[in-house]
Amino acid sequence: MKSITINGSQRESVGKKSTKALRNAGQVPCVLYGGDKPVHFSAPELAFSKLVYTPNAHTVVIELDNGQTLNAVLQDIQFHPVSDRILHVDFYQLFEDKEIALNIPVTLVGNSRGVKNGGVLRRNNRKLRIKALPANLPDFIEIDITPMKIGDKVYVGDLDSEKYRFLHTDNTVVCQIKTARTAILDDEEEEEELEGEEGAEATAEGGAETPATEAPAEA
Repeated sequence: MKSITINGSQRESVGKKSTKALRNAGQVPCVLYGGDKPVHFSAPELAFSKLVYTPNAHTVVIELDNGQTLNAVLQDIQFHPVSDRILHVDFYQLFEDKEIALNIPVTLVGNSRGVKNGGVLRRNNRKLRIKALPANLPDFIEIDITPMKIGDKVYVGDLDSEKYRFLHTDNTVVCQIKTARTAILDDEEEEEELEGEEGAEATAEGGAETPATEAPAEA
């Protein structure tokens, strides 16, 4: 998984007054959990743009002014209800031998056969929650929808997960091709229907060509 580096300054004071002063100076108060004790620090608001305003998942390398370098993932973020400015960010520390749960985006590739025939692609889950060691965290979960026909669904149980495990039930639907009013039959169904119609026509024509029983001659 790709990483984003955030340079921060460790905070000595965590009171409301110092927090307000940080925000006025364009800094965001942050807390890193998961270690022996919480680590309080701050970082420029612009440093979070590539981490927050993106659909992709990233790990974070936090480099503090005291020389510490810590690996983490974004856990929670608070925005101002009016201005949408970042008010506070929580991180969770990563350890090489400790699994972490994370939401990973789902990427669909290919052109669905069902969509070509007029079906509608529905994405039931744009992200899936997995648990894995940090080294096994994927950037995204890729699904090839090319063979999907109208009515087909992709379940969590259909996905390959050798390096991580899904925190969803196997019958959770990830995406599906639904029928639309403009949908047409796919090639196989269309061929089967045409064969059926031709057989019916042949039967009807054969019946018409069968000679009728001759009427008795007039006396």
